[in-house]
Amino acid sequence: MSFHHFPLLKAASQFSQYLSLFVQYLTIQRRLSKNTVAAYSADIQSFFNFLLDTTPSPLYLSDIQTDQIIRYFQHCHQQRTSTRSNARRLATLRTFFRFLKDQAVITIDPTTAIDSPKIGHSLPKMLSITEVDALLRLPEKHPPMVLRNYAMLHLLYASGLRVSELVNLSLNSCNLSSGHVRILGKGNKERIVPFSATAGKMISDYLEYGRPVLLKGKPNAILFCSNRGTAMSRNRFWQIIRETAIQAGISKAISPHMLRHSFATHLLAGGADLRSLQMMLGHTDIATTQIYTHVDSDRLKEIHRRYHPRG
Repeated sequence: MSFHHFPLLKAASQFSQYLSLFVQYLTIQRRLSKNTVAAYSADIQSFFNFLLDTTPSPLYLSDIQTDQIIRYFQHCHQQRTSTRSNARRLATLRTFFRFLKDQAVITIDPTTAIDSPKIGHSLPKMLSITEVDALLRLPEKHPPMVLRNYAMLHLLYASGLRVSELVNLSLNSCNLSSGHVRILGKGNKERIVPFSATAGKMISDYLEYGRPVLLKGKPNAILFCSNRGTAMSRNRFWQIIRETAIQAGISKAISPHMLRHSFATHLLAGGADLRSLQMMLGHTDIATTQIYTHVDSDRLKEIHRRYHPRG
């Protein structure tokens, strides 16, 4: 390798070193989940790759200027990246550069002069109670895989889990006698959430008739195992819920998070208080939970418009 490549390698080495330290900081001190840390890392790597492609000379972390960050987001805009994604990327870079300043790697944070993109207020998509009933209706024939799929769907709607929480549940997470599930959520924070008697029956049937067949004799502490007796991926469960929705005659594009939204909205509509819902969803800030009050008020507006004589 020629000598003129050496400064570039040193700059890349410095970036890799501090990205690694940043990942440790997010994991150990901020206690963020693996998926969140991976998203942070990918956003920062995307920015650094842009710098490598557009900067002719070696660039150290202390050399990065505000105008280079602005050009990066202009590039993202040209690539038709959504406003929401750009807002997330900027938030990631803000956190990264604050970390670098705390570490005395830089003296000036180049993100402070950049305004965050304005994001429109978007309400969570959800299923109606009729659609949920159709989705959770167990078919007449239910081999082991079907028992597992419907146990997962019932628990997801009964307890409002995130999909990552669902697929990572261990065998001793569910207490069938008390009707509670112990969840390790974002930031490794534990919460205990109740589930319905119907969901408990579905889990019990799966444990008795489905799981032993799927395990094929393999020792595994995971609650919901794949067809090969191993842990199920989030992507695989996405496929399962979409396939089940099609079979149930649900035309809208469905996701696991839509069942979580439906859980929250239906509870509020039934009279649940916001603080209890916050605890069940595992939200650190109640402002995150308050979006569901907007969903319910929109539903009330629609009822008023439809049925009031002067609506």
